[in-house]
Amino acid sequence: MDFKLKALVAGVALGFSMSGMAAEPIKIGVSGPYTGGSAPMGVSMRDGVRLAAAEINAKGGVLGRKIELIERDDEAKNERGVQVAQELINKEHVVATVGYINTGVALGSQRFYQQGKIPVLNNVATGSIVTHQFDKEPQNFIFRNSANDSIQSEMIAREAVDHRKFKKVAILADSTNYGQLGRQDLEKALEKRGIKPVAEEKYNIGDVDMTAQLLKAKQAGAEIVLTYGIGPELAQIANGMEKIGWHVPIVGSWTLAMANFIDNAGKNGEGTRMPQTFIQDPDTPRRKAFIEAYVKDYKPQGGRMPSAVSAAQGYDSIYLLAAAIKQAGSTDGTKIAQALENLNEKVEGVVTTYNKPYSHTDHEAINFDNTKMGEVRGGRVVLAK
Repeated sequence: MDFKLKALVAGVALGFSMSGMAAEPIKIGVSGPYTGGSAPMGVSMRDGVRLAAAEINAKGGVLGRKIELIERDDEAKNERGVQVAQELINKEHVVATVGYINTGVALGSQRFYQQGKIPVLNNVATGSIVTHQFDKEPQNFIFRNSANDSIQSEMIAREAVDHRKFKKVAILADSTNYGQLGRQDLEKALEKRGIKPVAEEKYNIGDVDMTAQLLKAKQAGAEIVLTYGIGPELAQIANGMEKIGWHVPIVGSWTLAMANFIDNAGKNGEGTRMPQTFIQDPDTPRRKAFIEAYVKDYKPQGGRMPSAVSAAQGYDSIYLLAAAIKQAGSTDGTKIAQALENLNEKVEGVVTTYNKPYSHTDHEAINFDNTKMGEVRGGRVVLAK
């Protein structure tokens, strides 16, 4: 083989090698509970993420590379979340991770991303502290696009006290990090209004009878029940109230919109209200297309998403991340984080259109303007009036 032919062969081989390198996918972790009581949120979030990634890939990906989702079930367990984080970082070498449904899992796991300088977009977990764990470090790699508990607790207090004029409120919160941290935020929102709960009761995941807690609240004269919890236990509150013949309103955190509350509570859940960033209503072309794509691909029972909020926020998190990677021109974690803090282009999501959603000191994309109050009516969540 003469020199020119050797050079040609080597050049072709190098070209193939470099094109192969350029075509390597961008790995993004997706961590959430796909089994257990939190699964409706986790699966809905994951499916929303899948839809967004597929749409972006169909248009050529990001930086000429396809997005590859590396999905892991954290089972809503703190210790499993830690294992998943270490695997995604050290074995899969993800450039970022989206997800986290449960506040406790997020708080236990995201320190590994912070140490590795890898961004995390919390697209469901709402504990107020989640984005503030590493505020004192030069670069905070933890972001969020869900309504944190400070927002939700304020909206719950507005609904119960400011709008409905109730003075005697009871709080029922589950024993998880989410439930207890949310309860604390709710207490603060009520205290600003000079309201001290007449009863505060705790319950555990898996509890099937809330009679004791509800009787205490009823005997204390509560005029409304405020909830902070996850999973089907919320339905036990509504059903327990019917059981003891106690009919007062229920207002609580966004999880009251989950299918496993609505279905298990049935008629006892009618009229329940909760803050929502997204309601399954095709009121804009973007939302209509998203809802139709979700229903077509995943065929949820009765056409209703198990957790519409989780699906929508999951979907938007990928578009936010893709915009940051594109702006950074890199998959380097520090550059992605800095791009998120200074996004130049508007990102049209289904929750909202994100216009500079983050800054160096504010890693919360959702505010009061893009959160509304939903209400259970006829087995679905509709906009409260």
